[in-house]
Amino acid sequence: MEETVFRPVIYLLIALAAWTVYSRYEQQQAASLRDSEPVLSEPEPPEATANSAPNPLFKCDGRTHCSQMTSCKEAKFFLKNCPDTKMDGDNDGIPCERQLCNVNKRP
Repeated sequence: MEETVFRPVIYLLIALAAWTVYSRYEQQQAASLRDSEPVLSEPEPPEATANSAPNPLFKCDGRTHCSQMTSCKEAKFFLKNCPDTKMDGDNDGIPCERQLCNVNKRP
């Protein structure tokens, strides 16, 4: 008799533990996705930018190499605004010349 009374309680405890573990896993996955995706922000509406500085399309998020960029515009933003970038090997102010910002230099 005792066994049949405690069995639903045990199942309930197991289900509660599984749900807790899954919730923590889901939160960790969401956090790691946020950290790995490029950080883009929506531009402010025109009326909001009239009296304030415009909200940039990109934000410094620790990326430093051309392989981490998705466009020439993004690479230029990172080179100009973010510390310790490694995207302008010849120091001419043009980042990712071979990958994203294809520039034909003439001698």
